[in-house]
Amino acid sequence: MDQHQPDTSTAADPRLDKLAEIAVRVGLGGLHPGQELLMTASIEALPLVRRITAEAYKAGASQVTTFFSDDESTLARYRHAPDASFDHAPAWMFEAMAKAFEGGAARLAIVGDDPNLLAEQDAEKVSRSNRARSKAYRPALELITASAINWTLVPFASRAWARTVFPDLLPDAAVAKLWDALYSSTRVDRADPVAAWAEHNAALMARRRMLTERRFRALHFKGPGTDLRVGLADEHVWMGGISKARNGITGNPNIPTEEVFTTPHAAMTEGTVAATKPLAHAGTLIRDIRVRFEAGRIVEAHASTGEGVLQKLISTDEGARMLGEVALVPHSSPISQSGLLFFNTLFDENAASHIALGQAYKKCFTDPESMTDEVFARRGGNSSLIHVDWMIGSAAIDVDGIGFDGSATPVMRKGEWV
Repeated sequence: MDQHQPDTSTAADPRLDKLAEIAVRVGLGGLHPGQELLMTASIEALPLVRRITAEAYKAGASQVTTFFSDDESTLARYRHAPDASFDHAPAWMFEAMAKAFEGGAARLAIVGDDPNLLAEQDAEKVSRSNRARSKAYRPALELITASAINWTLVPFASRAWARTVFPDLLPDAAVAKLWDALYSSTRVDRADPVAAWAEHNAALMARRRMLTERRFRALHFKGPGTDLRVGLADEHVWMGGISKARNGITGNPNIPTEEVFTTPHAAMTEGTVAATKPLAHAGTLIRDIRVRFEAGRIVEAHASTGEGVLQKLISTDEGARMLGEVALVPHSSPISQSGLLFFNTLFDENAASHIALGQAYKKCFTDPESMTDEVFARRGGNSSLIHVDWMIGSAAIDVDGIGFDGSATPVMRKGEWV
């Protein structure tokens, strides 16, 4: 079977209908009557696209528009396109997306990219292409990160992704096993998936409420290769699970999700940290990341593989060397306990505590709707063209909350909540 064509066995699986239902009812939180939906997906994900489209119309969507991507077409660009093309992005398309979001359209992305798609391509071209795309996408991304609209990410088990996760299995068996893992982590395999998500969201809400009430000044991560103090932004709040968009709809931006997170202070991260899982970024696997922060900025960065891509990433702009998110995830999370390395940030970030380089979320403040860019920056919010999560948690990592008086309160021990 062509790895880029829809899998008929996947299309026939009734669990795919439940995933589509979760995507619309839980991820997007439903749709306003007459609301449009803008979706992005690979061609291979067509079976899920069709089901989500049907669910969206049942929920009252006026129009569902999908932008498709194709791995072979992406590779053709790197093989044959003129060099100057890598400094170009289709700004007209991203401007249209921003206009759609300004008009109230919801956003859904189906993820499941080949983690190694661009591994053998010129790292300089990959970096330039990513930078051009990030610049063009910025107006649309700002509306998403500010929660102006309801949006979500959901997975699809592509054959290339399955081959990476289960390299020792035959292709069909690998896809089937990956689907089983995805259905489990997204709670599709529960008797009542929507009710299961409501229960899970309640638990995350309790956790984030506790952390917000603590008002820690910083978090201190300590373990093998890690001694990192992450200062927290002024007047920050913790988020995780359900999130209410400015259009009044409450949904889950990530399907699956196990994290609670907040905004670091851009100038207050100090120390060293070692990644506990590889980072799949721009079609390249970056392994064994080790960085050192001073006054909030990365001043030294290394990786055993993909270091060139890492260096390009943190050189994207001034904010790319600073943090935009810090998240706590217990080692006992279902995704972690699966024992799988997914090579996909949506999943691996929900298996371990993590940090993100780049753009911070305005929604992680006490007054996000009235916050200006100037206030955001003054409170410590970071601005950048990128937002890239990478994992720093494990069963060997302890986390303390640091108060304004310097006192330390245990938050996690050996990767678990205290």
